[in-house]
Amino acid sequence: MRIALSQITTGPDPERNLGLLRAEARRAAAEDARVIVFPEAAMACFGTPLAPLAEPLDGPWATSVRLLAEESGLVVVAGMFTPAPDGKVANTLLATGPGVEAAYDKIHLYDAFGYAESDAVAAGSEVVTIDVDGVRIGLATCYDVRFPELFRAHADAGAVLSVLPASWGAGPGKREQWELLIRARALDATLFLAAVGQADPAASDDGAGGGPAGSTAPTGIGHSAFVGPDGTVRQRLGAAPGMLVADVDPQEVASVRRTIPVLANRRLPQAR
Repeated sequence: MRIALSQITTGPDPERNLGLLRAEARRAAAEDARVIVFPEAAMACFGTPLAPLAEPLDGPWATSVRLLAEESGLVVVAGMFTPAPDGKVANTLLATGPGVEAAYDKIHLYDAFGYAESDAVAAGSEVVTIDVDGVRIGLATCYDVRFPELFRAHADAGAVLSVLPASWGAGPGKREQWELLIRARALDATLFLAAVGQADPAASDDGAGGGPAGSTAPTGIGHSAFVGPDGTVRQRLGAAPGMLVADVDPQEVASVRRTIPVLANRRLPQAR
């Protein structure tokens, strides 16, 4: 199964961001991809007031994503915001396309490095997987990457690939952590990992993406990557917008799991 990782820089305008998604979907279809994954906050960048922009899964923005999935023949995974109780939103991944309709609400919220995502976002609680051409795919978002149990849950559910849309926060050591974590999660669960970040706004050609000037919101550093089930980086991008296309081979996952049977060898330590 061929997957496209679309590293874009989104801004505060959902309609403008849809235009980016449409152009990238056409590009991925031309590369014979079956799935295209966009970053977290593809609907609107962090640093934007989210509650006024949030829409239900049957609202106009999600409906437009379904239409572009239909037009391109792709399964599209894109980050958006949906309404949640108490004036908050859910940080939602919409997965839609031929034979696929699912949504994942981010479980682990980014309350770290001086930022509090939970001020505006309600946490999800359910592990979600989808199936494309017989390939099971687990859904995760950004800060989830620091929690290996989610990716093992994907593997336990039969996934051979996890997709990780992100809008990674910049700062000292953050790129190094990103690169270490995505490799570790692939190896923890012995599955492919498609880590798709927002491009660095400073590296965007038109400078139109990213949040307000002076905002501490996580708006992306780029460095999307496709990681194998043995933890090796197969393809990667830099800071600027771009796309990479990779093939997922379930037989390689089976082979690695025979060689490195960490899932089968798990034991739960007993407290004393």
